[in-house]
Amino acid sequence: MPQTKYIFVTGGVMSSLGKGLAAASLAALLQARGFRICIRKLELYLNVDPGTLSPYQHGEVFVTEDGTEADLDLGHYERFTGRNAEKADFFTTGKIYAEIIERERRGDYLGGTVQVIPHVTDIIKKFITSHADHFDFVLHEIGGTVGDIEGAPFLEALRQLQNDFGKHRTFFVHLTYLPYVKTAGELKTKPTQHSVKTLLHAGIQPDLLLCRCEIPLSESVKNKLALFCNVPAEDVIAALDVNNIYRVPMNYSLERFDERVCSHFKLSTKEHTFSQEWLERWAELNDRIENAPHEVAVALVGKYTELPDAYKSIKEALVHAGAHNNVRVNILWCNSETSPDILAEIQGADAVLVPGGFGQRGTENKIKATQWVREQKVPFLGICLGMQLALIEVFRNIAHVEANSTEFDPETPNPVISLITEWKNNDGTLSKRHAKVDLGGTLRVGAYPCLLAEGSKAREAYQTDHISERHRHRYEFNLPEFGETLKDLGLTISGTSPDGRLTEIIERTDHPWFVGVQFHPEFKSRPIEPHPLFASFIQAAFACKQRKKR
Repeated sequence: MPQTKYIFVTGGVMSSLGKGLAAASLAALLQARGFRICIRKLELYLNVDPGTLSPYQHGEVFVTEDGTEADLDLGHYERFTGRNAEKADFFTTGKIYAEIIERERRGDYLGGTVQVIPHVTDIIKKFITSHADHFDFVLHEIGGTVGDIEGAPFLEALRQLQNDFGKHRTFFVHLTYLPYVKTAGELKTKPTQHSVKTLLHAGIQPDLLLCRCEIPLSESVKNKLALFCNVPAEDVIAALDVNNIYRVPMNYSLERFDERVCSHFKLSTKEHTFSQEWLERWAELNDRIENAPHEVAVALVGKYTELPDAYKSIKEALVHAGAHNNVRVNILWCNSETSPDILAEIQGADAVLVPGGFGQRGTENKIKATQWVREQKVPFLGICLGMQLALIEVFRNIAHVEANSTEFDPETPNPVISLITEWKNNDGTLSKRHAKVDLGGTLRVGAYPCLLAEGSKAREAYQTDHISERHRHRYEFNLPEFGETLKDLGLTISGTSPDGRLTEIIERTDHPWFVGVQFHPEFKSRPIEPHPLFASFIQAAFACKQRKKR
């Protein structure tokens, strides 16, 4: 078996340049050449994972099939390559130190002094090389920006790995920023030069510069960067701003990004030819996204709407569903916590989506929005907390009882939503939980199976009666106490766990399209293969808009 090759993507000058998109795009291009790829993220923060972080810190928490709570960039990896990420693909400084401290307390270091070198760097190297034998390329995105104090051990580990493997098995991509000074009419290279020097101080010479810029790179700029950064001019590549992220892989292909990687590793591009089918499918996708003849407005009612990355996978799932239906989805970002009149904000929407979340803040406006779509027959998709609030809404406004979730009011007389204490796992084992444990300890997280009812909107969308979806939540519908009441309230349970104990999907029988799901369908949506529920939701939104015109 050929030896695995390692590609490392670092960032310089400033954050938010798109390292995740760069890694995902390169992986997609190499995959289109027939290579087996894997992408991983090394995150610098001391949290063990982002599960307890506010979305305002790093955006959404992405959930993998195996229940790993990870950075949102793993969503990019999955969407661009179609390969499901797993626990081995996400690592943080917090995980490193947790493992080291546990080892030290056990006495594993035999009385030796525990230090950054070799103990921290050895664990980083072990992570990078673990489970890598089955892939031709393993790409690693290094979080943060070169020069961050937290990143020093990671760069040292990468330097050591290059010495261990040699340049014939390692490749360093440095994503940097070229500011455009309009008054001078030119791109400035000095920040990139300083960023590369910082990398050189860590013992790493980048093999390729990926330059984020507003205008194309001139030959003179490429030559200047090549001279001062010690890279060939053909390995200075533009990363131009785009309005549509699915244009990025195709732009990189035109810049011959993947060809330069193959050249470095002395791999024949004739032997590993580029997939014409891939190119055609992505070209069609981009055409549908950028030239859709119709438009629908979807109101997203959440409490983190000032930062759209808090709902990154939902946003992308709506783009995928829009392309599938040949419509452009215009998202109305409606803040459920601060809006003085949420109904005025959603009046013009063709559909309403209430996403997941934790805590009571902003829930009353979400309930108001849910009542409005129920009464006005506007398509509705409630995800996780969105489904739970849809249940609370009907018990309050149709059954006229004082209903709530024990998450918000532990003493509520009608705990429609409560902490379910046990459930069956995929392997048949039983999981148990109670409220007085660490926050992460009470979550039902990862992929779980679901059975769909015949004749339901969900069954129609999925075209199957058995599905598996990813979860990340703590509370559930209190089926034993309130399940019998649902039919009288116009609701039906259209999806359950295989043992029938957990409610996964609810629908309204008197509504054109009203679906609530306990899981997070957005995590499994792909640009070429949109999630069935999102595709059906946008189709219903377009039908609603057509009805309004009539």
